[in-house]
Amino acid sequence: MNKEEALQEIALEIENCDICKVDKHGKAVPGEGNPDADVLFVGEAPGRTEAETGRPFIGRSGKLLRKLINESGLKEEEVYITSPVKYLPDYITPKPSDIEHGFTHFGRQIEIIDPKIIVLLGRVACLAVLKQNVSVVLRHGEIIEDNGRKYFITVHPAAALRFVKMKQTLLEDFIKLRSLVGN
Repeated sequence: MNKEEALQEIALEIENCDICKVDKHGKAVPGEGNPDADVLFVGEAPGRTEAETGRPFIGRSGKLLRKLINESGLKEEEVYITSPVKYLPDYITPKPSDIEHGFTHFGRQIEIIDPKIIVLLGRVACLAVLKQNVSVVLRHGEIIEDNGRKYFITVHPAAALRFVKMKQTLLEDFIKLRSLVGN
């Protein structure tokens, strides 16, 4: 089984997972992109637009993220975009139990894609991947190496849309990311 087939298999598991759907609604949003991506972008959970379409980061914050991806010298078709929680939570911000369960699918996606850099977009992404509550405001732009992987911490694009200062922070972090990926 190749990487694309393995990711499709996980997507089917997510669509059929009753635990993933508890207190959530909309379509499953397993993620999308290049199965051989060097850069994996990790968000929080789908928003309304994503839950309607089944595609990650296509609402307002997604438009900003995709713009920054392209401006950083990457191409959307070269990266993979996903979140640890695969359905829109009824209560908006995922609970720790949502994140923990989501990792059963999400962790396997990381193993299959095997990216060089995992970009953690916000606190929930850090909690899901690093298993620690990170102050993104204090640690943005930081690279953490753990278990043979590189993680790059930055703010979530939704925060950048709400707070002018965060938008500047996100832009600066993407400039740094560009130098990390060598483009």
